[in-house]
Amino acid sequence: MPEEQSIQKIAKLLRTSDNVLDNLFSKMEKITGKKGVAQKIYEENGVIISRKLEELGIQKDKADAQFVEAQLLEKTKEADSAFYEFLGKPDFSQQACCGTMIDVIKSITNLKPGYFLKQEKLRNFLVLNPPKNIMAALGYTDVSKLVAEEDLYEIFAALRFVEDERWLNEVFFRPYNDLNADSFEERKTEIKILGEKWLAIAEKFVGKKLHNISHLKEVGLVFIIPVKKENFAGQSLETFSLVLHYLHEIDFYCQLFRKYAELPNFGANIVKLLSGAVGSGGMSGAGFQWRIIQRYLAKIDPQDPRLFEPHVNPETVHWLKAEKEMDAMAEKNPQTKLDFWRGIDDFVGEVFPAGKKGEEIVSFDLLDNILSLTHGGLGKYLYHQQEALWNKIFIEFMGEEKLEELIVENIEKGFVQL
Repeated sequence: MPEEQSIQKIAKLLRTSDNVLDNLFSKMEKITGKKGVAQKIYEENGVIISRKLEELGIQKDKADAQFVEAQLLEKTKEADSAFYEFLGKPDFSQQACCGTMIDVIKSITNLKPGYFLKQEKLRNFLVLNPPKNIMAALGYTDVSKLVAEEDLYEIFAALRFVEDERWLNEVFFRPYNDLNADSFEERKTEIKILGEKWLAIAEKFVGKKLHNISHLKEVGLVFIIPVKKENFAGQSLETFSLVLHYLHEIDFYCQLFRKYAELPNFGANIVKLLSGAVGSGGMSGAGFQWRIIQRYLAKIDPQDPRLFEPHVNPETVHWLKAEKEMDAMAEKNPQTKLDFWRGIDDFVGEVFPAGKKGEEIVSFDLLDNILSLTHGGLGKYLYHQQEALWNKIFIEFMGEEKLEELIVENIEKGFVQL
Protein backbone atom coordinates (compact mmCIF):
# COMPACT_ATOMS: atom_id res chain seq x y z
CA MET A 1 0.00 0.00 0.00
CA PRO A 2 1.37 3.48 -0.85
CA GLU A 3 2.60 5.58 2.05
CA GLU A 4 -0.24 8.07 1.57
CA GLN A 5 -2.93 5.42 2.10
CA SER A 6 -1.08 4.04 5.13
CA ILE A 7 -1.05 7.52 6.66
CA GLN A 8 -4.77 7.92 5.99
CA LYS A 9 -5.51 4.64 7.78
CA ILE A 10 -3.33 5.49 10.79
CA ALA A 11 -4.92 8.95 10.98
CA LYS A 12 -8.35 7.32 11.11
CA LEU A 13 -7.25 5.02 13.93
CA LEU A 14 -5.93 8.05 15.83
CA ARG A 15 -9.00 10.18 15.07
CA THR A 16 -6.69 12.90 13.79
CA SER A 17 -6.33 14.59 10.40
CA ASP A 18 -4.31 13.30 7.45
CA ASN A 19 -2.47 16.65 7.40
CA VAL A 20 -1.23 16.24 10.98
CA LEU A 21 0.23 12.82 10.18
CA ASP A 22 1.54 13.86 6.74
CA ASN A 23 3.54 16.57 8.47
CA LEU A 24 4.64 14.24 11.29
CA PHE A 25 5.96 11.47 9.02
CA SER A 26 7.59 13.97 6.66
CA LYS A 27 9.43 15.80 9.47
CA MET A 28 10.45 12.62 11.30
CA GLU A 29 11.75 11.10 8.07
CA LYS A 30 14.00 14.14 7.55
CA ILE A 31 15.21 14.03 11.17
CA THR A 32 15.98 10.29 11.28
CA GLY A 33 16.46 9.32 7.63
CA LYS A 34 14.02 6.43 8.13
CA LYS A 35 11.54 5.84 5.32
CA GLY A 36 8.41 3.70 4.99
CA VAL A 37 7.53 3.88 8.69
CA ALA A 38 3.82 4.52 8.12
CA GLN A 39 3.59 1.56 5.77
CA LYS A 40 5.48 -0.66 8.24
CA ILE A 41 3.06 0.24 11.06
CA TYR A 42 0.06 -0.22 8.77
CA GLU A 43 1.22 -3.66 7.62
CA GLU A 44 2.15 -4.81 11.12
CA ASN A 45 -1.28 -3.77 12.38
CA GLY A 46 -2.98 -5.51 9.44
CA VAL A 47 -1.13 -8.80 9.92
CA ILE A 48 -2.12 -8.98 13.58
CA ILE A 49 -5.74 -8.04 12.86
CA SER A 50 -6.04 -10.70 10.12
CA ARG A 51 -4.52 -13.37 12.37
CA LYS A 52 -6.79 -12.56 15.30
CA LEU A 53 -9.96 -12.38 13.20
CA GLU A 54 -9.06 -15.80 11.82
CA GLU A 55 -8.63 -17.13 15.36
CA LEU A 56 -12.07 -15.73 16.17
CA GLY A 57 -13.54 -17.35 13.06
CA ILE A 58 -14.55 -13.98 11.60
CA GLN A 59 -14.28 -13.13 7.91
CA LYS A 60 -12.88 -9.63 7.69
CA ASP A 61 -15.04 -8.55 4.76
CA LYS A 62 -18.16 -9.62 6.66
CA ALA A 63 -17.19 -8.29 10.10
CA ASP A 64 -18.97 -5.44 11.82
CA ALA A 65 -17.77 -3.45 14.84
CA GLN A 66 -20.40 -4.64 17.31
CA PHE A 67 -19.84 -8.34 16.55
CA VAL A 68 -16.03 -8.06 16.73
CA GLU A 69 -16.27 -6.20 20.04
CA ALA A 70 -18.58 -8.91 21.43
CA GLN A 71 -16.15 -11.66 20.42
CA LEU A 72 -13.19 -9.81 21.95
CA LEU A 73 -15.21 -9.37 25.15
CA GLU A 74 -15.84 -13.13 25.26
CA LYS A 75 -12.10 -13.82 24.89
CA THR A 76 -11.37 -11.35 27.70
CA LYS A 77 -14.01 -12.94 29.92
CA GLU A 78 -12.62 -16.43 29.26
CA ALA A 79 -9.09 -15.29 30.16
CA ASP A 80 -10.25 -13.51 33.31
CA SER A 81 -12.12 -16.59 34.52
CA ALA A 82 -9.04 -18.77 33.98
CA PHE A 83 -6.83 -16.14 35.59
CA TYR A 84 -9.10 -16.08 38.65
CA GLU A 85 -8.49 -19.82 39.04
CA PHE A 86 -4.75 -19.33 38.43
CA LEU A 87 -4.58 -16.80 41.28
CA GLY A 88 -6.24 -19.24 43.68
CA LYS A 89 -9.76 -17.75 43.49
CA PRO A 90 -8.94 -14.58 45.47
CA ASP A 91 -11.66 -13.10 47.66
CA PHE A 92 -11.17 -9.39 47.04
CA SER A 93 -13.21 -8.49 50.11
CA GLN A 94 -10.49 -9.87 52.41
CA GLN A 95 -7.07 -8.47 53.29
CA ALA A 96 -5.57 -11.92 52.71
CA CYS A 97 -7.00 -12.01 49.18
CA CYS A 98 -3.96 -11.42 47.05
CA GLY A 99 -1.00 -13.35 48.44
CA THR A 100 -0.73 -15.58 45.37
CA MET A 101 -1.15 -12.62 43.03
CA ILE A 102 1.62 -10.66 44.73
CA ASP A 103 3.91 -13.70 44.62
CA VAL A 104 3.29 -14.05 40.87
CA ILE A 105 3.91 -10.34 40.29
CA LYS A 106 7.17 -10.45 42.23
CA SER A 107 8.25 -13.49 40.22
CA ILE A 108 7.78 -11.82 36.82
CA THR A 109 9.15 -8.35 37.60
CA ASN A 110 12.78 -7.52 38.17
CA LEU A 111 12.58 -4.04 39.63
CA LYS A 112 15.48 -2.53 41.54
CA PRO A 113 14.99 -0.63 44.82
CA GLY A 114 13.31 2.74 44.37
CA TYR A 115 14.07 6.24 45.61
CA PHE A 116 11.40 7.34 48.07
CA LEU A 117 10.62 9.65 50.97
CA LYS A 118 12.19 8.43 54.20
CA GLN A 119 9.72 6.91 56.65
CA GLU A 120 10.81 9.41 59.28
CA LYS A 121 9.84 12.21 56.89
CA LEU A 122 6.44 10.63 56.28
CA ARG A 123 5.80 10.54 60.04
CA ASN A 124 6.88 14.17 60.37
CA PHE A 125 4.37 15.24 57.71
CA LEU A 126 1.55 13.56 59.64
CA VAL A 127 2.56 15.19 62.93
CA LEU A 128 2.95 18.60 61.26
CA ASN A 129 -0.54 18.46 59.72
CA PRO A 130 -2.66 15.79 61.45
CA PRO A 131 -5.20 14.10 59.14
CA LYS A 132 -8.40 14.92 61.06
CA ASN A 133 -10.79 12.71 59.09
CA ILE A 134 -8.56 9.65 59.46
CA MET A 135 -8.09 10.30 63.17
CA ALA A 136 -11.83 10.69 63.74
CA ALA A 137 -12.63 7.57 61.72
CA LEU A 138 -10.14 5.50 63.73
CA GLY A 139 -10.98 7.10 67.10
CA TYR A 140 -7.72 8.98 67.74
CA THR A 141 -7.39 12.40 69.36
CA ASP A 142 -3.58 12.37 69.51
CA VAL A 143 -1.67 12.20 66.21
CA SER A 144 1.38 10.75 67.97
CA LYS A 145 -0.69 7.71 68.94
CA LEU A 146 -2.01 7.40 65.40
CA VAL A 147 1.54 7.35 64.00
CA ALA A 148 2.75 4.94 66.70
CA GLU A 149 -0.09 2.43 66.47
CA GLU A 150 -1.23 2.40 62.83
CA ASP A 151 0.58 1.19 59.72
CA LEU A 152 2.36 4.19 58.19
CA TYR A 153 1.73 3.09 54.60
CA GLU A 154 -1.96 2.52 55.26
CA ILE A 155 -2.32 6.03 56.69
CA PHE A 156 -0.69 7.56 53.62
CA ALA A 157 -2.88 5.48 51.32
CA ALA A 158 -5.96 6.63 53.24
CA LEU A 159 -5.03 10.29 52.87
CA ARG A 160 -6.06 10.08 49.20
CA PHE A 161 -9.58 8.83 49.81
CA VAL A 162 -10.44 10.07 53.31
CA GLU A 163 -9.09 13.61 53.55
CA ASP A 164 -10.42 16.63 51.67
CA GLU A 165 -8.60 17.18 48.36
CA ARG A 166 -8.31 20.93 48.88
CA TRP A 167 -6.81 20.44 52.35
CA LEU A 168 -4.35 17.93 50.93
CA ASN A 169 -3.16 20.25 48.17
CA GLU A 170 -3.17 23.51 50.11
CA VAL A 171 -2.05 22.30 53.55
CA PHE A 172 -0.71 18.75 53.78
CA PHE A 173 1.40 18.74 50.60
CA ARG A 174 2.70 22.31 50.96
CA PRO A 175 5.80 21.18 52.95
CA TYR A 176 6.75 19.03 49.94
CA ASN A 177 8.07 22.25 48.41
CA ASP A 178 10.80 22.27 51.07
CA LEU A 179 12.00 18.73 50.38
CA ASN A 180 15.62 18.09 49.48
CA ALA A 181 17.60 15.06 48.38
CA ASP A 182 18.32 14.14 52.03
CA SER A 183 14.59 13.55 52.49
CA PHE A 184 14.77 10.50 50.18
CA GLU A 185 16.28 7.04 50.52
CA GLU A 186 16.72 3.84 48.52
CA ARG A 187 14.27 1.07 49.46
CA LYS A 188 11.98 -1.47 47.83
CA THR A 189 8.48 -0.66 46.59
CA GLU A 190 5.70 -1.94 48.86
CA ILE A 191 2.51 -3.67 47.69
CA LYS A 192 -0.12 -3.39 50.44
CA ILE A 193 -3.55 -4.90 50.81
CA LEU A 194 -5.23 -2.53 53.26
CA GLY A 195 -7.09 -3.89 56.27
CA GLU A 196 -10.87 -4.44 55.94
CA LYS A 197 -11.59 -1.47 58.22
CA TRP A 198 -10.49 0.87 55.43
CA LEU A 199 -13.28 -0.33 53.14
CA ALA A 200 -16.00 0.96 55.48
CA ILE A 201 -14.09 4.20 56.02
CA ALA A 202 -13.52 4.66 52.28
CA GLU A 203 -17.18 4.05 51.47
CA LYS A 204 -18.20 6.63 54.05
CA PHE A 205 -16.08 9.33 52.40
CA VAL A 206 -16.22 8.51 48.69
CA GLY A 207 -19.18 6.13 48.34
CA LYS A 208 -19.47 4.24 45.09
CA LYS A 209 -16.79 6.37 43.39
CA LEU A 210 -14.08 4.43 45.20
CA HIS A 211 -11.12 3.31 43.08
CA ASN A 212 -9.79 0.39 45.07
CA ILE A 213 -6.33 0.17 43.44
CA SER A 214 -3.92 3.10 43.48
CA HIS A 215 -0.34 4.11 44.21
CA LEU A 216 1.85 6.77 45.81
CA LYS A 217 4.93 7.49 43.73
CA GLU A 218 6.89 9.42 46.35
CA VAL A 219 6.08 6.86 49.08
CA GLY A 220 6.87 3.80 46.95
CA LEU A 221 3.50 2.18 47.54
CA VAL A 222 0.92 0.31 45.48
CA PHE A 223 -2.21 -0.36 47.53
CA ILE A 224 -5.43 -2.31 47.17
CA ILE A 225 -8.53 -1.63 49.26
CA PRO A 226 -10.69 -4.73 49.82
CA VAL A 227 -14.04 -4.46 48.01
CA LYS A 228 -17.38 -5.57 49.44
CA LYS A 229 -18.98 -7.07 46.35
CA GLU A 230 -18.23 -10.56 45.07
CA ASN A 231 -15.69 -11.20 42.34
CA PHE A 232 -16.94 -9.55 39.14
CA ALA A 233 -15.99 -10.22 35.53
CA GLY A 234 -12.61 -8.68 34.72
CA GLN A 235 -11.59 -8.06 38.33
CA SER A 236 -8.69 -10.51 38.47
CA LEU A 237 -7.06 -9.33 35.24
CA GLU A 238 -7.73 -5.68 36.04
CA THR A 239 -6.23 -5.89 39.52
CA PHE A 240 -3.18 -7.86 38.41
CA SER A 241 -2.41 -5.65 35.40
CA LEU A 242 -2.94 -2.39 37.32
CA VAL A 243 -0.58 -3.42 40.13
CA LEU A 244 2.01 -4.42 37.55
CA HIS A 245 1.56 -1.12 35.71
CA TYR A 246 1.86 0.94 38.91
CA LEU A 247 5.11 -0.80 39.82
CA HIS A 248 6.60 0.29 36.49
CA GLU A 249 5.16 3.78 36.86
CA ILE A 250 6.76 4.16 40.29
CA ASP A 251 10.06 2.86 38.90
CA PHE A 252 9.87 5.47 36.12
CA TYR A 253 9.24 8.32 38.57
CA CYS A 254 12.19 7.18 40.67
CA GLN A 255 14.37 8.01 37.65
CA LEU A 256 12.98 11.54 37.81
CA PHE A 257 13.36 11.84 41.60
CA ARG A 258 17.03 10.86 41.27
CA LYS A 259 17.50 13.33 38.45
CA TYR A 260 15.96 16.19 40.45
CA ALA A 261 18.10 15.30 43.47
CA GLU A 262 21.07 16.72 41.56
CA LEU A 263 19.30 19.92 40.48
CA PRO A 264 18.16 23.09 42.31
CA ASN A 265 14.54 23.53 43.47
CA PHE A 266 14.21 19.83 44.27
CA GLY A 267 10.99 20.15 46.29
CA ALA A 268 9.24 22.44 43.82
CA ASN A 269 10.14 20.09 40.98
CA ILE A 270 8.75 17.11 42.91
CA VAL A 271 5.45 18.93 43.56
CA LYS A 272 5.09 19.89 39.91
CA LEU A 273 5.90 16.36 38.81
CA LEU A 274 3.40 14.73 41.16
CA SER A 275 0.64 17.07 39.99
CA GLY A 276 0.78 15.46 36.54
CA ALA A 277 0.27 18.81 34.84
CA VAL A 278 -0.02 18.69 31.05
CA GLY A 279 0.90 21.76 29.02
CA SER A 280 -1.85 23.25 26.88
CA GLY A 281 -0.02 26.10 25.20
CA GLY A 282 2.11 26.21 22.09
CA MET A 283 5.49 24.50 21.95
CA SER A 284 8.27 26.90 21.06
CA GLY A 285 11.68 26.36 19.51
CA ALA A 286 13.19 24.99 16.35
CA GLY A 287 12.76 21.43 15.09
CA PHE A 288 9.77 19.12 15.49
CA GLN A 289 7.96 18.89 18.82
CA TRP A 290 6.10 16.03 20.47
CA ARG A 291 4.00 17.05 23.48
CA ILE A 292 4.42 14.91 26.63
CA ILE A 293 1.03 13.95 28.09
CA GLN A 294 1.43 12.41 31.56
CA ARG A 295 -2.04 10.96 31.89
CA TYR A 296 -4.98 9.69 29.86
CA LEU A 297 -6.70 12.92 28.82
CA ALA A 298 -9.34 10.96 26.89
CA LYS A 299 -10.78 9.69 30.19
CA ILE A 300 -11.77 13.29 30.96
CA ASP A 301 -12.51 14.60 27.47
CA PRO A 302 -12.19 12.36 24.37
CA GLN A 303 -12.17 15.53 22.25
CA ASP A 304 -9.30 17.29 24.04
CA PRO A 305 -7.40 18.94 21.14
CA ARG A 306 -4.04 17.81 22.56
CA LEU A 307 -5.02 14.21 21.77
CA PHE A 308 -4.97 14.93 18.03
CA GLU A 309 -1.49 16.42 17.82
CA PRO A 310 1.84 14.51 17.93
CA HIS A 311 2.47 13.44 21.51
CA VAL A 312 4.00 10.71 23.65
CA ASN A 313 2.64 9.30 26.88
CA PRO A 314 4.70 7.75 29.70
CA GLU A 315 1.60 5.82 30.87
CA THR A 316 1.87 3.75 27.70
CA VAL A 317 5.56 3.10 28.37
CA HIS A 318 4.64 1.52 31.71
CA TRP A 319 1.83 -0.52 30.16
CA LEU A 320 4.14 -1.78 27.43
CA LYS A 321 6.50 -3.20 30.07
CA ALA A 322 3.62 -4.70 32.04
CA GLU A 323 2.13 -6.34 28.96
CA LYS A 324 5.47 -7.86 27.96
CA GLU A 325 5.73 -9.42 31.41
CA MET A 326 2.18 -10.72 31.18
CA ASP A 327 2.98 -12.21 27.76
CA ALA A 328 6.01 -14.03 29.19
CA MET A 329 3.95 -15.25 32.15
CA ALA A 330 1.17 -16.49 29.83
CA GLU A 331 3.69 -18.42 27.75
CA LYS A 332 4.89 -20.28 30.85
CA ASN A 333 1.37 -20.74 32.23
CA PRO A 334 -1.02 -21.74 29.42
CA GLN A 335 -3.74 -22.41 32.00
CA THR A 336 -4.23 -18.62 32.20
CA LYS A 337 -5.83 -18.78 28.72
CA LEU A 338 -4.15 -15.56 27.69
CA ASP A 339 -2.82 -17.11 24.47
CA PHE A 340 -5.21 -15.14 22.26
CA TRP A 341 -3.83 -11.87 23.66
CA ARG A 342 -0.19 -12.84 23.28
CA GLY A 343 1.41 -11.18 20.29
CA ILE A 344 -1.18 -8.40 20.09
CA ASP A 345 0.81 -5.19 20.43
CA ASP A 346 -0.98 -2.53 22.43
CA PHE A 347 -1.33 -0.17 19.43
CA VAL A 348 -3.44 -2.59 17.35
CA GLY A 349 -6.90 -1.49 16.24
CA GLU A 350 -9.16 -1.65 13.20
CA VAL A 351 -12.02 0.26 11.61
CA PHE A 352 -15.17 -1.78 10.97
CA PRO A 353 -18.63 -1.02 9.53
CA ALA A 354 -21.11 -0.03 12.24
CA GLY A 355 -24.57 0.10 10.65
CA LYS A 356 -26.23 3.52 10.88
CA LYS A 357 -23.15 4.90 12.65
CA GLY A 358 -21.14 4.32 9.48
CA GLU A 359 -17.97 2.88 10.95
CA GLU A 360 -16.24 2.56 14.32
CA ILE A 361 -12.76 1.90 15.64
CA VAL A 362 -12.33 -1.32 17.60
CA SER A 363 -9.38 -1.64 19.98
CA PHE A 364 -7.62 -5.01 20.11
CA ASP A 365 -5.64 -3.87 23.15
CA LEU A 366 -6.14 -6.15 26.15
CA LEU A 367 -6.44 -3.26 28.61
CA ASP A 368 -9.22 -1.52 26.69
CA ASN A 369 -11.08 -4.82 26.57
CA ILE A 370 -10.56 -5.48 30.29
CA LEU A 371 -12.09 -2.06 31.00
CA SER A 372 -15.03 -2.88 28.78
CA LEU A 373 -15.52 -6.17 30.62
CA THR A 374 -15.36 -4.62 34.10
CA HIS A 375 -18.00 -2.10 32.97
CA GLY A 376 -20.33 -4.89 31.90
CA GLY A 377 -19.53 -4.50 28.20
CA LEU A 378 -21.43 -1.22 28.17
CA GLY A 379 -18.53 1.13 27.48
CA LYS A 380 -16.27 1.58 24.48
CA TYR A 381 -12.63 2.09 25.35
CA LEU A 382 -9.96 3.18 22.87
CA TYR A 383 -7.58 5.38 24.79
CA HIS A 384 -4.95 2.74 25.65
CA GLN A 385 -4.75 1.67 21.99
CA GLN A 386 -4.67 5.21 20.61
CA GLU A 387 -2.03 6.48 23.03
CA ALA A 388 0.03 3.36 22.31
CA LEU A 389 -0.19 4.07 18.57
CA TRP A 390 1.22 7.57 19.03
CA ASN A 391 4.07 6.05 21.06
CA LYS A 392 4.52 3.35 18.40
CA ILE A 393 5.14 5.99 15.72
CA PHE A 394 7.78 7.64 17.90
CA ILE A 395 9.40 4.29 18.75
CA GLU A 396 9.63 3.26 15.08
CA PHE A 397 11.57 6.42 14.32
CA MET A 398 13.62 6.80 17.52
CA GLY A 399 13.62 3.49 19.45
CA GLU A 400 11.91 2.30 22.63
CA GLU A 401 14.78 3.16 24.98
CA LYS A 402 15.14 6.61 23.41
CA LEU A 403 11.45 7.31 24.04
CA GLU A 404 11.77 6.78 27.79
CA GLU A 405 15.09 8.61 27.91
CA LEU A 406 13.67 11.69 26.17
CA ILE A 407 10.55 11.75 28.34
CA VAL A 408 12.73 11.69 31.47
CA GLU A 409 14.90 14.48 30.05
CA ASN A 410 12.02 16.71 28.98
CA ILE A 411 9.03 16.01 31.21
CA GLU A 412 9.33 19.28 33.14
CA LYS A 413 9.43 21.20 29.83
CA GLY A 414 6.35 19.35 28.64
CA PHE A 415 7.54 18.38 25.17
CA VAL A 416 10.30 16.61 23.29
CA GLN A 417 12.06 18.76 20.71
CA LEU A 418 13.87 16.99 17.89
